[in-house]
Amino acid sequence: MHAPSTNPLDNKLLASLPRNDFEALRSHLAAISLMQGDIVYEAGAEVDYVYFPHGGMFSLLAVMRDGKAIETATVGREGVVGAMAGLGLYQSLVRVMVQLPLHASKIAAAPFRRAVAASDALRDVCVRYNEVMLTQARVTAACNALHQIEERFCRWLLQSADRAASDTVALTQELLAEMLGVRRTSVTDVARKMQDRGIITYSRGVIRILDREALERLSCECYKNLIEQEATLT
Repeated sequence: MHAPSTNPLDNKLLASLPRNDFEALRSHLAAISLMQGDIVYEAGAEVDYVYFPHGGMFSLLAVMRDGKAIETATVGREGVVGAMAGLGLYQSLVRVMVQLPLHASKIAAAPFRRAVAASDALRDVCVRYNEVMLTQARVTAACNALHQIEERFCRWLLQSADRAASDTVALTQELLAEMLGVRRTSVTDVARKMQDRGIITYSRGVIRILDREALERLSCECYKNLIEQEATLT
């Protein structure tokens, strides 16, 4: 098991900044550990902190009036949560929840706005990563509408493994069903079939990928589309 990362430069966006711009942020960054299920923003809440993950994964959830929610995007160490607060007072449009336990650097919105105002590079990070989030949301919406549960299950598991930098993902079937907007029994059926075919193992809320190539073959094209589109924006 990897030791928890407390180095801000393990976040790819922070590592991409010019040295002077990063140093202007460093004194305002605080290390934080978050557990699965922790919520950092509710939809409609003002964004008071910006989070740069070192590992693990945030899920961004669209919340309906009846309380049901579905995942629209994910963020790992390649990204940032709450970056648009750097351009002014900002309310989150989604619920942001920790999906995979993570360590992150956080910064209060006010000093982050001052840093963004003084740095073209940091301003570009805010704008470009917002485009990444919009792209994810569009692809995920199309995927949820057009593709079968098995394909979506594979796409989500591949994304999660990438974010975790591991072939092992700790996640209950209840949470996975919520992320995909399907019934728990549907997730159970797909997971059982995948396990019977030797593609994954699933036990006590832990999924381990045994055959990644098979998982990629069974996934819809959305997984590769997301990788390609994000690469052009970051």
